[in-house]
Amino acid sequence: MLQYNITLSGKVVLVTGAAGFIGSNLVKRLLNEYADIHVVGVDSITDYYDVGIKYERLEQLDALARRQQADSTRWTFIRADIADAADVNTIFGKYRPAVVVNLAAQAGVRYSITNPESYIQSNLIGFFNILEACRHNPVEHLVYASSSSVYGSNKKIPYSTDDKVDNPVSLYAATKKSNELMAHAYSKLYDIPSTGLRFFTVYGPAGRPDMAYFGFTDKLRQGKTIQIFNYGNCKRDFTYVDDIVEGVLRVMQHAPERSKGDDGLPVPPYHIYNIGNNSPENLLDFVTILQEELVRARVLPADYDFDSHKQLVPMQPGDVPVTYADTSALERDFGFRPSTPLRQGLRQFAEWYAQYYGTLE
Repeated sequence: MLQYNITLSGKVVLVTGAAGFIGSNLVKRLLNEYADIHVVGVDSITDYYDVGIKYERLEQLDALARRQQADSTRWTFIRADIADAADVNTIFGKYRPAVVVNLAAQAGVRYSITNPESYIQSNLIGFFNILEACRHNPVEHLVYASSSSVYGSNKKIPYSTDDKVDNPVSLYAATKKSNELMAHAYSKLYDIPSTGLRFFTVYGPAGRPDMAYFGFTDKLRQGKTIQIFNYGNCKRDFTYVDDIVEGVLRVMQHAPERSKGDDGLPVPPYHIYNIGNNSPENLLDFVTILQEELVRARVLPADYDFDSHKQLVPMQPGDVPVTYADTSALERDFGFRPSTPLRQGLRQFAEWYAQYYGTLE
């Protein structure tokens, strides 16, 4: 196992995408576990999905910071777009973060087919601005979100970070692969320690409404029919959000170390890890468990006729039939592998949904 070489206590940590699903959960962990940390959160709060959920997450973070310290100097939120270079430079110049976690991105595979411009702005220009800011305001470690989508139509499973990822099947995937290439170049040219994390189908309470499990729940509750792609033959490596955050937190504390190669030249301080559950689930099994947990949480009635509300349809453009993470490197270096059972994670989601939107009773 690697030894941590970064101490988060007493540091300024910048988290972009702080109002997002993973970002807000990461900020919560940081505030709960490090008494003298200062977390600076940045988010543009786009209306890609219900902004009410984003503001709810921020309210919870504000309340947590107030409970912990009256002057709230441990938590600062800034509404800004990382695609705005001036804003990014101002934030870096004022707060001088030691560790940066870039989770801000335009997410979603299908949305990238109809709205490509937003992906270029956030995922390419925005990430470039982050890299430039790290170049001119040196940081101890840059951690950034990549995605399992970079594996595209790879036939070999499980997906390993040693695999070639040169065949993206969506613009979203292409932008995430570009992030990895850009980070590598900046690590090489400017000695910026950076680690990319390929997330696999993240789910959980207060998640993204555009994700399948959330959309399925909305439609089932409204009595609508859900479409199950590839006739139910898709498999996904569903990863519970707490497992993702645990992985991010561990990786933050070990920056890739500087070294020299056999040729005597510096090796870029750069690394990539998969964070996935290492256990792909069939989509039909997934929706069956989801339905059972929604009934248990009284989001759906006990006699709900699920079969009459599902439709098996062909694969959608940009989708892949299987995602499956090889997490051996994460386990080797950090002694951790995601392990939350699917039913446990969906139960947490169903209970949150019942509370947030109201139940039948």
